[in-house]
Amino acid sequence: MLSGSYDRAIKTLERIEGRAAGTTLGQQAQLDLAWANYKSGERVQAVTVLDRFIKLNPSSPALDYALYMKGLVNFNDDLGLFGRIARQDISERDQQAARDSMQAFKQLVEQFPESKYSEDGRIRIDYITNSLAAYEVHVARYYYNRGAYLAAANRGQAALMEFQNAPALEEALFLMVQSYDKLGLEQLRDDSRRVLQASFPDSYYLTTGKAKPKDRAWWVIW
Repeated sequence: MLSGSYDRAIKTLERIEGRAAGTTLGQQAQLDLAWANYKSGERVQAVTVLDRFIKLNPSSPALDYALYMKGLVNFNDDLGLFGRIARQDISERDQQAARDSMQAFKQLVEQFPESKYSEDGRIRIDYITNSLAAYEVHVARYYYNRGAYLAAANRGQAALMEFQNAPALEEALFLMVQSYDKLGLEQLRDDSRRVLQASFPDSYYLTTGKAKPKDRAWWVIW
């Protein structure tokens, strides 16, 4: 495993886990097996191994590490080459893995607040929260641009309810103002504007009355 031969390591660790089931050695083999799967790109298999460890070893002294690793396996902030070229935002991709990651980190910091892994877990929770809020706003923006104003307003409202204090909520409120205006719902429009003014008094959206321009990829020439 240390030399990077993860496929060979996985086969050996699976044998160790089977023969040493119920022992400390078996637990260590499970954790190493999860790590080897993760490093070889088998994220689903790594999570499966970690879920098995967490279920079978609820009192293990390594439970905090298992939860941290589960969060880490699902935590993926690497867009890949083509994502970077296209300037794709992490928040624009499917977010189920991010939600699974946040759930694991939350369990870690709630059960083991003094664990050496908890501080990093808290930082990652904040990052994921902001990413998930941005995803909701991305979907709301998609609906608004296609004239589905009620769906856009509802998505913005959902972001407000679930993700308090996330930076993306500024645009969520703006989209709600715009959507309610298009729908002719003046009371809801004015209420949303008041919340936007109170929460973001220096808002770009309040000053300009329009959305912020999004950076274009280098290959877009129109």
